[in-house]
Amino acid sequence: MSTDLTPTPEDRFTFGLWTVGNRGRDPFGFETRGMLDPVDAVYALADLGAYGVNFHDDDLVPFGSSASERAAIVKRFRGALDESGLRVPMATTNLFSHPIFKEGGFTANDASVRRFALRKTLDAIDLGAELGASVYVMWGGREGCEVDAAKDVRGALDRYAEAVDACCAYVRDRGYDMRFALEPKPNEPRGDILLPTVGHALAFIERLTWPEMVGLNPEFAHETMSGLSFHHAVAQTLWADKLFHIDLNAQRIGKYDQDFRFGSEGVRDAFYTVKLLEDSGWDGCRHFDAHAYRTENLDGVWDFARGCMRTYLILRDKARRFHLDSEIQAAMLEARVAAILEPTMPDGVGPEAIAALRDESISADELGAVGYGLERLDQLVNELLLGIR
Repeated sequence: MSTDLTPTPEDRFTFGLWTVGNRGRDPFGFETRGMLDPVDAVYALADLGAYGVNFHDDDLVPFGSSASERAAIVKRFRGALDESGLRVPMATTNLFSHPIFKEGGFTANDASVRRFALRKTLDAIDLGAELGASVYVMWGGREGCEVDAAKDVRGALDRYAEAVDACCAYVRDRGYDMRFALEPKPNEPRGDILLPTVGHALAFIERLTWPEMVGLNPEFAHETMSGLSFHHAVAQTLWADKLFHIDLNAQRIGKYDQDFRFGSEGVRDAFYTVKLLEDSGWDGCRHFDAHAYRTENLDGVWDFARGCMRTYLILRDKARRFHLDSEIQAAMLEARVAAILEPTMPDGVGPEAIAALRDESISADELGAVGYGLERLDQLVNELLLGIR
């Protein structure tokens, strides 16, 4: 392959401190890697060609740090950003690790817990804005329940909306150039999480006070966990003009949240996702919310990060070849792919257009006998992905 697979900042690849800093702990075993200094992460990612680094508040400033400790940490981190040229496009809040959030954050039954969660988030918004973040992701990992009798879901959604509205109001009052992106997930760590899919979250946004400030951060693993197509989820998010951020990783259907290296599972959905992003001209960051296998040492972590970016670039080249392949394009014509862009009712939906529709002669038998050549088209895509086209 002659394509250059060396990442550059122009590719807009980003990683979280929590991704490369993941220490390999799981529910059955302790950490297999040591702590990674956020400053070391910045320099290493810059050397790999990444565009930016993102963080939860606690990833950078440990929970309970004093004001002077916070100032020293942020000054040192900003110095590394300035020297390396790395950006901070996105920030978020950890509302899931501390025991105070065991029953929820924004939707906890206890109002004092909700107020603490909101105050922590506002502090983290300040931190993100201070370091240049223009997108603030909200993942409600503890917003849900296992015991339905213990949670009034309609009331919880009221409180969820109230919290998002409060954050929007705060950003408006402070004059920050920042938008919010909700991150859906069906389950884990809660048995059922509120706003479990892209569709749920899009409906929720329409009930907010400033819906224009709130979009989505769909994640490959989260949609795939419940057997849904991530590519379709991203397409609907783009259709709604709500793709504010994206999390790329890999996942097997029906498993726990695996957060594998991008493209290591579900390569077809990964390909169609990359193709969609590139064809649409979406100019956001390609964020990898994944982590290295627990088997790896620090060298393996950088192999993981390099692999995420390399796979995206390979699939981006496959998408380019898709458009240049004459057989694929011929099969696309046979499948009438472009015809979906033609209005069903080109003259509108008024009474005259409806009357003309009802008078039109359409042969169901003739149309039913038409073949679309999808077997051939799908095989051609397979061959493209398998490297023989």
